[in-house]
Amino acid sequence: YVKYQFQLTNELQGFADLQYRRVLYNIGGFRGNPDLQVRNTWNFFNPKLGLVYNVNDWQLYASYSHGQKEPNRDDFEAGMNEQPKPEKLHDFELGVEKKRSDYNWGATLYYMLYKDQLVLTGKINDVGSYTRTNVPESYRMGIELQGGIRFTPWLNVAGNVTLSRNIIHDFKEFTDAYDANFDYLGQHITSHGSTDIALSPDITGAGTINILPVKNLEISLLGKYVSRQYLDNTSNKMRSLDPYYVQDARLSYTLRNIGIK
Repeated sequence: YVKYQFQLTNELQGFADLQYRRVLYNIGGFRGNPDLQVRNTWNFFNPKLGLVYNVNDWQLYASYSHGQKEPNRDDFEAGMNEQPKPEKLHDFELGVEKKRSDYNWGATLYYMLYKDQLVLTGKINDVGSYTRTNVPESYRMGIELQGGIRFTPWLNVAGNVTLSRNIIHDFKEFTDAYDANFDYLGQHITSHGSTDIALSPDITGAGTINILPVKNLEISLLGKYVSRQYLDNTSNKMRSLDPYYVQDARLSYTLRNIGIK
Protein backbone atom coordinates (compact mmCIF):
# COMPACT_ATOMS: atom_id res chain seq x y z
CA TYR A 1 0.00 0.00 0.00
CA VAL A 2 1.39 3.39 -1.01
CA LYS A 3 -0.13 6.80 -0.37
CA TYR A 4 1.19 9.91 -2.10
CA GLN A 5 0.01 13.47 -1.43
CA PHE A 6 1.14 16.47 -3.46
CA GLN A 7 0.47 20.21 -3.39
CA LEU A 8 -0.49 21.62 -6.79
CA THR A 9 -1.21 25.17 -5.58
CA ASN A 10 -1.72 26.84 -2.22
CA GLU A 11 -5.37 25.78 -2.28
CA LEU A 12 -5.31 22.60 -4.38
CA GLN A 13 -3.98 19.26 -3.17
CA GLY A 14 -3.94 15.90 -4.90
CA PHE A 15 -3.57 12.38 -3.58
CA ALA A 16 -3.09 8.88 -4.92
CA ASP A 17 -3.60 5.68 -2.93
CA LEU A 18 -2.27 2.51 -4.54
CA GLN A 19 -3.00 -0.94 -3.15
CA TYR A 20 -1.85 -4.31 -4.46
CA ARG A 21 -3.29 -7.59 -3.18
CA ARG A 22 -2.41 -11.12 -4.21
CA VAL A 23 -4.94 -13.74 -3.13
CA LEU A 24 -4.56 -17.52 -3.43
CA TYR A 25 -7.44 -19.95 -2.86
CA ASN A 26 -6.40 -23.60 -2.83
CA ILE A 27 -9.34 -25.86 -1.94
CA GLY A 28 -9.02 -29.64 -1.83
CA GLY A 29 -12.68 -30.47 -1.34
CA PHE A 30 -15.03 -29.90 1.60
CA ARG A 31 -17.53 -31.94 3.57
CA GLY A 32 -20.40 -31.54 1.12
CA ASN A 33 -18.26 -32.07 -1.97
CA PRO A 34 -14.92 -33.77 -1.23
CA ASP A 35 -14.07 -34.08 -4.93
CA LEU A 36 -14.07 -30.34 -5.60
CA GLN A 37 -10.55 -29.17 -6.46
CA VAL A 38 -10.16 -25.40 -6.84
CA ARG A 39 -7.02 -23.33 -7.20
CA ASN A 40 -7.35 -19.62 -7.94
CA THR A 41 -4.73 -16.89 -7.86
CA TRP A 42 -5.77 -13.26 -8.26
CA ASN A 43 -3.68 -10.13 -8.44
CA PHE A 44 -5.72 -7.06 -7.52
CA PHE A 45 -4.60 -3.49 -8.14
CA ASN A 46 -6.90 -1.05 -6.33
CA PRO A 47 -6.12 2.64 -6.97
CA LYS A 48 -7.80 5.74 -5.57
CA LEU A 49 -7.17 9.20 -7.02
CA GLY A 50 -8.53 12.53 -5.87
CA LEU A 51 -8.30 16.30 -5.60
CA VAL A 52 -9.07 18.51 -2.60
CA TYR A 53 -9.55 22.27 -2.89
CA ASN A 54 -9.51 24.43 0.25
CA VAL A 55 -10.30 28.14 0.27
CA ASN A 56 -11.41 30.18 3.29
CA ASP A 57 -14.01 28.01 5.06
CA TRP A 58 -14.81 25.90 2.00
CA GLN A 59 -13.58 22.50 0.94
CA LEU A 60 -14.35 20.86 -2.41
CA TYR A 61 -13.22 17.36 -3.27
CA ALA A 62 -13.53 14.76 -6.00
CA SER A 63 -12.27 11.20 -6.14
CA TYR A 64 -12.32 8.02 -8.17
CA SER A 65 -11.45 4.57 -6.87
CA HIS A 66 -11.42 1.06 -8.28
CA GLY A 67 -11.82 -1.86 -5.93
CA GLN A 68 -11.69 -5.62 -6.44
CA LYS A 69 -12.46 -8.32 -3.90
CA GLU A 70 -12.25 -12.09 -3.97
CA PRO A 71 -15.31 -14.25 -3.17
CA ASN A 72 -15.76 -15.53 0.37
CA ARG A 73 -14.82 -19.08 1.25
CA ASP A 74 -18.48 -20.22 1.27
CA ASP A 75 -18.98 -18.88 -2.25
CA PHE A 76 -16.62 -21.55 -3.61
CA GLU A 77 -18.81 -24.37 -2.29
CA ALA A 78 -20.45 -24.78 -5.69
CA GLY A 79 -19.91 -27.04 -8.66
CA MET A 80 -16.97 -26.54 -10.99
CA ASN A 81 -19.29 -24.95 -13.56
CA GLU A 82 -20.63 -22.44 -11.00
CA GLN A 83 -17.43 -21.08 -9.50
CA PRO A 84 -17.73 -17.41 -8.48
CA LYS A 85 -15.79 -14.52 -9.97
CA PRO A 86 -14.26 -11.61 -8.03
CA GLU A 87 -16.36 -8.50 -7.47
CA LYS A 88 -15.31 -5.22 -9.10
CA LEU A 89 -16.34 -1.71 -8.13
CA HIS A 90 -15.90 1.75 -9.67
CA ASP A 91 -16.63 4.49 -7.13
CA PHE A 92 -17.04 8.18 -8.07
CA GLU A 93 -17.49 10.86 -5.37
CA LEU A 94 -17.94 14.63 -5.44
CA GLY A 95 -18.37 16.68 -2.29
CA VAL A 96 -18.47 20.13 -0.73
CA GLU A 97 -18.11 21.23 2.90
CA LYS A 98 -18.52 24.54 4.70
CA LYS A 99 -17.10 24.86 8.22
CA ARG A 100 -17.45 27.77 10.62
CA SER A 101 -17.09 27.99 14.38
CA ASP A 102 -20.87 28.17 14.88
CA TYR A 103 -22.13 25.96 12.03
CA ASN A 104 -21.08 23.44 9.38
CA TRP A 105 -22.68 21.60 6.49
CA GLY A 106 -21.65 19.26 3.74
CA ALA A 107 -22.96 17.31 0.77
CA THR A 108 -21.49 14.33 -1.07
CA LEU A 109 -22.66 12.80 -4.34
CA TYR A 110 -21.61 9.23 -5.04
CA TYR A 111 -22.02 6.63 -7.76
CA MET A 112 -20.84 3.06 -7.17
CA LEU A 113 -20.92 0.82 -10.25
CA TYR A 114 -20.55 -2.91 -9.55
CA LYS A 115 -19.48 -5.67 -11.89
CA ASP A 116 -20.17 -9.27 -10.83
CA GLN A 117 -21.48 -8.34 -7.37
CA LEU A 118 -22.14 -11.48 -5.32
CA VAL A 119 -25.73 -11.71 -4.05
CA LEU A 120 -28.18 -14.39 -2.97
CA THR A 121 -30.50 -15.38 -5.81
CA GLY A 122 -32.06 -18.51 -4.32
CA LYS A 123 -29.94 -20.69 -6.54
CA ILE A 124 -28.65 -23.90 -4.97
CA ASN A 125 -25.27 -25.49 -5.62
CA ASP A 126 -24.35 -29.08 -6.43
CA VAL A 127 -24.85 -30.20 -2.82
CA GLY A 128 -28.20 -28.47 -2.33
CA SER A 129 -27.00 -25.42 -0.39
CA TYR A 130 -27.89 -21.81 -1.16
CA THR A 131 -24.90 -19.84 -2.35
CA ARG A 132 -24.20 -16.35 -3.61
CA THR A 133 -23.84 -15.89 -7.35
CA ASN A 134 -22.51 -13.07 -9.51
CA VAL A 135 -24.95 -10.59 -11.03
CA PRO A 136 -23.51 -8.84 -14.10
CA GLU A 137 -24.45 -5.23 -13.27
CA SER A 138 -25.65 -3.34 -10.21
CA TYR A 139 -25.11 0.08 -8.71
CA ARG A 140 -25.57 2.38 -5.73
CA MET A 141 -25.99 6.12 -6.19
CA GLY A 142 -27.12 8.92 -3.93
CA ILE A 143 -26.42 12.04 -1.95
CA GLU A 144 -25.28 12.35 1.65
CA LEU A 145 -26.18 15.56 3.51
CA GLN A 146 -24.94 16.52 6.96
CA GLY A 147 -24.76 19.64 9.06
CA GLY A 148 -24.84 21.19 12.49
CA ILE A 149 -25.42 24.55 14.13
CA ARG A 150 -24.59 26.01 17.53
CA PHE A 151 -27.38 28.41 18.48
CA THR A 152 -26.06 29.32 21.95
CA PRO A 153 -23.37 27.98 24.30
CA TRP A 154 -26.06 25.72 25.79
CA LEU A 155 -27.91 24.54 22.64
CA ASN A 156 -26.68 22.85 19.46
CA VAL A 157 -28.20 20.53 16.87
CA ALA A 158 -26.76 18.21 14.21
CA GLY A 159 -28.14 15.85 11.63
CA ASN A 160 -27.51 13.82 8.51
CA VAL A 161 -29.57 12.15 5.80
CA THR A 162 -28.74 9.88 2.88
CA LEU A 163 -30.98 9.58 -0.18
CA SER A 164 -30.01 6.71 -2.45
CA ARG A 165 -30.94 4.21 -5.12
CA ASN A 166 -29.49 0.69 -4.87
CA ILE A 167 -30.34 -1.35 -7.94
CA ILE A 168 -29.59 -4.73 -9.52
CA HIS A 169 -30.20 -4.85 -13.26
CA ASP A 170 -32.21 -7.78 -14.61
CA PHE A 171 -32.36 -9.80 -11.38
CA LYS A 172 -33.26 -13.48 -11.78
CA GLU A 173 -34.71 -15.37 -8.81
CA PHE A 174 -34.41 -19.15 -8.38
CA THR A 175 -37.19 -20.94 -6.49
CA ASP A 176 -37.67 -24.63 -5.74
CA ALA A 177 -40.49 -26.36 -7.66
CA TYR A 178 -42.46 -29.47 -6.54
CA ASP A 179 -45.25 -31.52 -8.06
CA ALA A 180 -48.56 -32.48 -6.39
CA ASN A 181 -46.82 -35.35 -4.57
CA PHE A 182 -44.14 -32.97 -3.26
CA ASP A 183 -41.47 -34.54 -5.45
CA TYR A 184 -38.70 -32.09 -6.23
CA LEU A 185 -38.76 -30.92 -9.87
CA GLY A 186 -35.79 -28.57 -9.84
CA GLN A 187 -35.60 -24.80 -9.72
CA HIS A 188 -37.83 -22.29 -11.47
CA ILE A 189 -36.31 -19.03 -12.77
CA THR A 190 -38.25 -15.75 -12.48
CA SER A 191 -36.94 -12.56 -14.07
CA HIS A 192 -37.79 -9.47 -11.99
CA GLY A 193 -36.10 -6.81 -14.10
CA SER A 194 -34.42 -4.03 -12.08
CA THR A 195 -34.82 -4.54 -8.31
CA ASP A 196 -33.58 -3.07 -5.03
CA ILE A 197 -30.47 -4.53 -3.43
CA ALA A 198 -31.40 -6.40 -0.26
CA LEU A 199 -31.16 -4.55 3.08
CA SER A 200 -30.38 -1.26 1.33
CA PRO A 201 -32.89 1.44 2.39
CA ASP A 202 -33.44 4.42 0.08
CA ILE A 203 -33.51 6.86 3.00
CA THR A 204 -31.58 6.90 6.26
CA GLY A 205 -31.31 9.84 8.60
CA ALA A 206 -30.32 10.83 12.10
CA GLY A 207 -30.54 13.95 14.23
CA THR A 208 -29.32 15.14 17.62
CA ILE A 209 -30.35 17.99 19.90
CA ASN A 210 -27.91 18.72 22.71
CA ILE A 211 -28.93 20.91 25.65
CA LEU A 212 -26.53 22.02 28.41
CA PRO A 213 -28.80 23.72 30.96
CA VAL A 214 -26.17 23.93 33.74
CA LYS A 215 -22.49 23.25 34.05
CA ASN A 216 -21.50 19.57 33.65
CA LEU A 217 -25.06 18.51 32.74
CA GLU A 218 -25.99 17.50 29.18
CA ILE A 219 -29.37 16.39 27.81
CA SER A 220 -29.35 14.80 24.35
CA LEU A 221 -32.28 13.82 22.15
CA LEU A 222 -31.22 11.42 19.40
CA GLY A 223 -33.47 10.27 16.56
CA LYS A 224 -32.88 7.81 13.72
CA TYR A 225 -35.00 6.92 10.68
CA VAL A 226 -34.59 4.02 8.25
CA SER A 227 -36.90 3.52 5.26
CA ARG A 228 -38.17 0.19 3.93
CA GLN A 229 -35.63 -2.62 3.58
CA TYR A 230 -36.19 -5.67 1.41
CA LEU A 231 -35.01 -8.98 2.86
CA ASP A 232 -34.08 -10.36 -0.56
CA ASN A 233 -33.39 -8.91 -3.99
CA THR A 234 -36.90 -9.22 -5.46
CA SER A 235 -38.36 -5.90 -4.19
CA ASN A 236 -41.32 -7.89 -2.85
CA LYS A 237 -43.07 -5.85 -0.13
CA MET A 238 -44.19 -9.09 1.57
CA ARG A 239 -40.52 -9.83 2.20
CA SER A 240 -39.51 -6.51 3.69
CA LEU A 241 -39.01 -4.62 6.94
CA ASP A 242 -41.31 -1.65 7.44
CA PRO A 243 -39.76 1.81 7.81
CA TYR A 244 -38.98 2.64 11.42
CA TYR A 245 -38.03 5.55 13.64
CA VAL A 246 -36.15 5.37 16.94
CA GLN A 247 -36.06 8.17 19.49
CA ASP A 248 -33.54 8.08 22.33
CA ALA A 249 -33.02 10.43 25.25
CA ARG A 250 -29.73 10.60 27.13
CA LEU A 251 -28.91 12.44 30.35
CA SER A 252 -25.32 12.73 31.49
CA TYR A 253 -23.64 14.55 34.35
CA THR A 254 -19.88 14.83 34.74
CA LEU A 255 -18.57 14.66 38.31
CA ARG A 256 -15.52 16.82 39.02
CA ASN A 257 -13.35 17.56 42.06
CA ILE A 258 -14.51 14.56 44.08
CA GLY A 259 -11.05 13.64 45.33
CA ILE A 260 -10.18 11.35 42.39
CA LYS A 261 -8.49 12.60 39.25
